[in-house]
Amino acid sequence: MSDDPWLTVEQIAERVQLHPDTVRRFLREGRLRGHRVTRRAGWRVRASEVDRFIESNPDRAVESADDHGADTPS
Repeated sequence: MSDDPWLTVEQIAERVQLHPDTVRRFLREGRLRGHRVTRRAGWRVRASEVDRFIESNPDRAVESADDHGADTPS
């Protein structure tokens, strides 16, 4: 499994172009599957799980922006 690395929340957020807090919320809600290593170390998610998430949620960034009011003109 060395070709399926563990990613941090920050790496995932950059990859899917979401805020790290949104990634953490998706993990808490079970929309993204991962493992909480420790409270301080945070979450780790397999790259294959991130790929699955992207494939099953093609409009995830729009949905997230709607949830938080981000990227909307004032």
